[in-house]
Amino acid sequence: METKHNYETADVALAKLQEMGYTVDFNIEFEEILGEAEDYQIDHLYRYEGPSNPDDESTVYGISNERTGKKGVFVAGNLSLIEGKKRDIILNLELKYRNKHV
Repeated sequence: METKHNYETADVALAKLQEMGYTVDFNIEFEEILGEAEDYQIDHLYRYEGPSNPDDESTVYGISNERTGKKGVFVAGNLSLIEGKKRDIILNLELKYRNKHV
């Protein structure tokens, strides 16, 4: 379920996800997702928006591999600033997530 401001800060959301076993930093290890994107899903999505500037937006994703059970996090600012295949994969995972939670 998408949650806006469920936790006070992105750091708190990251700590809670880590407690739930989301230990891989997919910002660093994104190559794994690139090769097997169809096996991944977003389990948790926390969006934070700045009070006056949309550029202050950040999103914390709790992502898991449906086949292996591997879990990790991906943190993004404004998705329009992420380039190429990485942005496409995150957007596709988010669409899959939204369709599942409608």
